[in-house]
This record gives sequence, C-alpha cells and structure tokens, in this order.
Amino acid sequence: MNTTARTPTPTTRSLAWCLHLLIIGLLALAAGRALTDDRAHAGSVAAAAAACGLAYAVGPVLPAVRRSRRSAALWLAGVGLCWLALLVLSADAVWVAFPLYFLQLHLLSRRTASAAVAATAAAAVAGFAAHRHSFSPAMVIGPALGAAVAVAVVWGYQALYRESEQRRALIEELTATRADLAAAQHTAGVLAERDRLAREIHDTLAQGLSSIQLLLRAAERALPGAPQNAARHVGQARQAAVDNLAEARRFVAALTPPALEGATLTDALERLCATASARHPLAARFHIAGDVAPLGTAHEVALLRIAQSALSNTVRHAEATTADVTLTCLGDHVTLDVTDDGRGFDPAGLPAPDPEAGGFGLAAMRARAHALGGALTIASAPGHGTALTARLPRTPPSASQPEARP
Repeated sequence: MNTTARTPTPTTRSLAWCLHLLIIGLLALAAGRALTDDRAHAGSVAAAAAACGLAYAVGPVLPAVRRSRRSAALWLAGVGLCWLALLVLSADAVWVAFPLYFLQLHLLSRRTASAAVAATAAAAVAGFAAHRHSFSPAMVIGPALGAAVAVAVVWGYQALYRESEQRRALIEELTATRADLAAAQHTAGVLAERDRLAREIHDTLAQGLSSIQLLLRAAERALPGAPQNAARHVGQARQAAVDNLAEARRFVAALTPPALEGATLTDALERLCATASARHPLAARFHIAGDVAPLGTAHEVALLRIAQSALSNTVRHAEATTADVTLTCLGDHVTLDVTDDGRGFDPAGLPAPDPEAGGFGLAAMRARAHALGGALTIASAPGHGTALTARLPRTPPSASQPEARP
C-alpha cells in the first residue's frame, strides 16, 4: 500500500526522519570503518557510500516519488543499485538492508514489496557470505529476521492506519449526520412554532377582531334610532380591542394568556362566558362537573383556546340563543364540552380552510388537542345545534413535562 500520498502527521514525520538518520548513519558507519581501518578500496567504499546517500537524498525532495508508485519504484531501484555496489565493496553495507526493507514495504505494492524485500535479504546474505568466503545457516538469520520484523511492523502499521481511517470516516459521517439532524430539528421547531403562532393568532386576535366587527355592525344598525345601544356596542368593541392588544403584547413577551394570569382555568372560562353573553345576543353558561384539580399550563391554555374558538364560531355562524361550556374532570382525563342550540351544520361537508374565507378554527382546535395526546370530536346536524368535545389526558403537575407557553 502506498501511503506516501497521505497527509503526513507528526508521528509519520518523526518516523520518516528516524529512517533518514538511520540510513545516513549506517552509510557513514560503512565509509568510516573502511577509512579508519585503512582497508583496501577504502576510497571506493567511501565514494560508493556517498553515492548511495546522494541517491537516497533525492527521493524525499522529488514530488513524483511521493505521488507515483512507478516513480518510487524507479527511485528505489537506483538506491538499490548503489547499495549493491557498496555491498560488493564492504560487508558493513549489509546493515543498510534493514532500512531498505521499510522503504520497499512503504512505497511499493504488497506483492512487489514482498519480492523486493526477499531479493534484498538474499543479496545481503550473499554479499556477507562472499566477504567471509564461507556460508553458514547463521548468516541467513540476521537478514531474514530483519526482513520479518520489517514486514510485521509495516503491515501492522498499515492495518492500524486503515482502521484509523475507517474510524475517522465514521466520525465524519456521524458529525455530518448530527449536523443534518440538528438542521432537521431546527426546521421542525420552526414549523411547530409557526403552527403554534398560527393557532394562537386565530384563537385570539382573529376571533377578537371578528367580535369587534360584529359589535360595530350592531352599533351601525342601532344608529340613529337607538344611540344608547350604539354607544354600548362601541364601548364593548373598544374593550375587545383592549383585550386583543393585551393578547398581542403577551405573544411578544411569550407569557401565559392574560385570561389565565392570576386566575384558574375555571375563572377564565367563567369570565369568557360572561363576556360572550355581555357582548353578543347569546346566553353563555359555564358548568363544572367533578373535582377540578390543577392542570399544567399547556393543558389550561389549550382548553381555554378551544373554548374561545368554539364560542366565537357559535357567535359568528350558529345563530344560537344559548351555549353551555362544561368542564369535567373524571379519572385521568379532563373534558371540555361546548354545546349550542344553533342551526348546526354537516361536519363532513365543511369547506377547506381558506385565507380569505377562514375556516381554520376546527383544524386549530383539533391540533391543540392532538398535541397534548387528546382528541376533539364534533357532533352536529343541520337544525339540531352543535356539540364539541375536547378530551385531554390529565397529568399531575409533579409528573408533567416542561410546558410550552404560547
């Protein structure tokens, strides 16, 4: 495996420098011993060692050697020829075979490297035997053992490197997956928040503006014959505008609805019925069934909004004279029922919601109930009034999950 094209790490750079120093040191040792011992052909040994060192030094500075296996093979062949020439002249050159093993295993393919290591070991054994003018099995042990150690070290390092690369790729994949998941969660959060705000605006501001419109129309009809009634309707419209302004400010502050601030759900529902009765020709009554225990903020907000939206639909569409809002707490569920004696409708024949005509109320109420694990049912028929039921699981405050504020 050719690892030269990989980005060097501090560890690989340190190993490369150690290899450089080892080769230069062994070549210097061969030349130094030949010169100090005043051996025959000492000058030729020194020249061959210098030539081998120069040939070796060319490799690290040539980019082609690091990028191309063919260029690396040619460079190793040149270094090998210089080493063979030195081996013919000096037996000390046999030690240079050990770092050559690492170069061959590092730069060549596995099959080619195995053949090159075997040839280098055989040349080292043959050269050493030629200088000793004899041969014994002990001469094979050193080069063969060095070749085995080099093969084990390099192949072990390559296996560890592959495992490290696989782990790095896995980490990068997990990091990318985590980033994608975070982006998906962010998008889902944005969509959920957008949906929540749409429900809040529909159930509060839009319903309040519809109520103001109805009151102003009533004031127009009362003029000029009944100015006192007109003034009363205008005053009620003004109060509705004040309430909706408070709702808008609460949205900005991300607090609980003003109707629930400092009051219980039953107080807010009772006040809602009283306000509807005072502003419109509708007798709205509030009832309690069962033991009303404290609910989580998310549950109270959902039930209040559902009641507001249901009563607004009754005022705008049902032409009803009476409406009953009943809060029932039995077992582990809480139920809100809103019934009226209006003209009713066919639940299966409702038109799709439209930005101009409206029609988002029932969908918003159903979404609020489903978000808390509950359900919303509607029973109605033309001429027989309407009964809306929202049923939510009741969770004790101590076991409730973090509650989302509108």
